[in-house]
Amino acid sequence: MGKLQDKVAVITGGASGIGAATARLFVSEGAKVVLVDLNEEKGLAFEQELKALNAEALFIKANITSEDEVADIFQKTVEAFGKVDVVFNNAGIGRVHSSHDLEYAEWRNTVNVDLDGVFLVAREAIREMLKTGGGSIVNTASMYGWVGSPGSAAYNAAKGGVINLTRSLALEYAEHHIRINSLCPGFIDTPIIPEESKQALAALTPMKRLGQADEMAKAVLFMACDDSSFMTGNSLTVDGGYTAQ
Repeated sequence: MGKLQDKVAVITGGASGIGAATARLFVSEGAKVVLVDLNEEKGLAFEQELKALNAEALFIKANITSEDEVADIFQKTVEAFGKVDVVFNNAGIGRVHSSHDLEYAEWRNTVNVDLDGVFLVAREAIREMLKTGGGSIVNTASMYGWVGSPGSAAYNAAKGGVINLTRSLALEYAEHHIRINSLCPGFIDTPIIPEESKQALAALTPMKRLGQADEMAKAVLFMACDDSSFMTGNSLTVDGGYTAQ
């Protein structure tokens, strides 16, 4: 029996990077996965890849900043699999930009995806989990939710918000058996990091390397499954020692 045997897991940003690595690990632990992403081509290809491994998988193209589209994610999940047990609330964006040149529209877009979208997905997940007696939500924050970074004001503000949103929701729904935690990754070797930046980012990390997506997936699995059954409101930092400096 896997650690998520017969559980239904929704993963936003599920077509690549940490989301895809987590989906692969979840299905290996017995979960049925719903992959949510804006990249339809990658999402459908990944759905077929998982099905070829005899996994139960469903891809849904959706924008997490749309209330209607988020509601549709969970409606389709329940129609396909009957319930929602786990949500990895992972979709996000971010780029470096000098704050004095940052357009307000870009600020709003970053906060809209990285904080508002996380809330919308969590809210809909909680609505479903209240019907079934509980579940587990893991929100993707960042080590930059704890410390600052020049040129990343919107991203830092949003990720700090995710950390405290996680605490607040965890307290609100603890008695309803809904556990809510967050993952705070460091520099991870995924397509979002330009190849020319990887060496410099590794040098900034005390362990002198980038993290791997499958290392993040293992942390998500821990928070999603019953191994962490007495853990809620926590933000688990997996950053190679960066924030310990």
